[in-house]
Parts: sequence; structure tokens; C-alpha cells
Amino acid sequence: MFSFGNGEALYTANGKATYYADRLHGQRTASGERYNKTQLTAAHRTLPFNTYVEVTNLTNGKTVIVKVNDRLPKNSLAIIDLSRAAAKEIDLLRAGVAKVTIKEVLPEAAQQAEPITVTEVPADKTR
Repeated sequence: MFSFGNGEALYTANGKATYYADRLHGQRTASGERYNKTQLTAAHRTLPFNTYVEVTNLTNGKTVIVKVNDRLPKNSLAIIDLSRAAAKEIDLLRAGVAKVTIKEVLPEAAQQAEPITVTEVPADKTR
């Protein structure tokens, strides 16, 4: 755990990450959402739904920010189970499992991690 500066402690942990099997695509998650293998989501044992975490693959240093929308099975040895898209971002697909660090991030950080589309309007086109 670490403090974000406002006294609020954010979650951190080290352990193993795995990813969802493709056959689960379209199935309901514990939050009620449908699992979509193309979205950046994850299952965690205890973090509240809609919590964002940065997952870092300790083998290659690659990171991805995911939203927690499901729960891990009680018998899982992993600390997080990633969607296929998230696993691809950190090169986890081939190995299937990797040592990772997970760190809770504020929702603003997750939004900034996504591409931003900017449209420019000429200054003389005002109404």
C-alpha cells in the first residue's frame, strides 16, 4: 500500500496474473456486465467493482490499466485474471501466466491512459 498524498491509501500487490479463456466471452461477470475479451477488464478477489488497477508484467516492464468487473475463483493462485485484450497489452498470451505488480490508480489516470481524439475547428467558423 502507498499513500496518494491526500491521506488515502491505494492498493498494491505482487503475484501472478492469468487471463480469461476465450470460451467465457459473452458470459456474465460477477458485476453483471458481460465479459468482452476486447475490453481492458479484470477479475480480482477483493477490490470493489469499477476499481482501476495498473498491471505491470515484471518480466518485460509492460503495463496496462484495467477495470475490475469480476471476481477470481476461490481456488485461484493468481492475484488478478485479465481479459484477453489486457493480457495481449503486456505480452501474457504466450506464457499464460506472469509475475506482476498491481497498483490501484484513480479513475482520472485510467481515462488519461486512453487515446484522446481532438477535433480542430477553424476560429472563423463561429456561429
